[in-house]
Amino acid sequence: MRIEQGQVAVVTGAASGIGYGLAEALAARGVRVVLSDVQTDAVERAAATLAAAGATTLAVPADVSDADQVHALAETTIDRFGRVDLVCNNAGVVSRPAPMWEQSLGSWRWLIDVALLGVVHGVHHFVPHLIRQGGGHVLNTASVGGLMALPTLTPYNAVKHAVVGLTESLNLELRAVAPTLGASVLCPGPVATALSETSRANQPAGAQTPDPRDTLEDRAAQRGGSILLPADVARIALAGIEADRVHILTNPETAAGVRARVEALLADLPW
Repeated sequence: MRIEQGQVAVVTGAASGIGYGLAEALAARGVRVVLSDVQTDAVERAAATLAAAGATTLAVPADVSDADQVHALAETTIDRFGRVDLVCNNAGVVSRPAPMWEQSLGSWRWLIDVALLGVVHGVHHFVPHLIRQGGGHVLNTASVGGLMALPTLTPYNAVKHAVVGLTESLNLELRAVAPTLGASVLCPGPVATALSETSRANQPAGAQTPDPRDTLEDRAAQRGGSILLPADVARIALAGIEADRVHILTNPETAAGVRARVEALLADLPW
């Protein structure tokens, strides 16, 4: 899909981090952007900031775990702009690091509701519009943790694997309808975002979020990896969409882990 001036994009989790990076990059290319987030004040500020720079924006607060709110987001988008060309199901949260048997059931339910069902809701309510207009693209944000194991982050790991798998199937389903439709899954490594902070700010009862002392910088240093800026991730994501890539990876050093996982899978084949 070519990303062009005058198109309409919806980005969830757009108040900060990768979501805001995507919204900013799209706005810079003349795309009209609907920014959505569970944090009402923050998403309105984000939309206003982009509008002040000349972009056409609309802030629509929504909790993606609530199907009715995502339906309202889709209806508001169509009512305002008459179409939608790119749907970025980006909203996500993270639980605290711990072995799987120590993860609370509340954390599991929360991550499934937001990071998995949030994507399902976005596809369910937006894709029929893409099909009716004869073209468009879906970008689902997963993680490199959707392509390899992440010990101590099993709820996060599990839902990101699910998002990768559903996007692969969704892409084939959309391509079968029309060659102008498609889907991609964004699988970033470490990115300088406030994911832990926003997760703590919005966690429901029973969910466990990362300790403030457990920083992304410390984790990346331990693994010898890089930390990208959201703007870098957004640039790579848009290039991947235009190149018709189904899997969009961002951090070069994560390739070794992905290859190791694929090689281990192939090694386990009995024939």
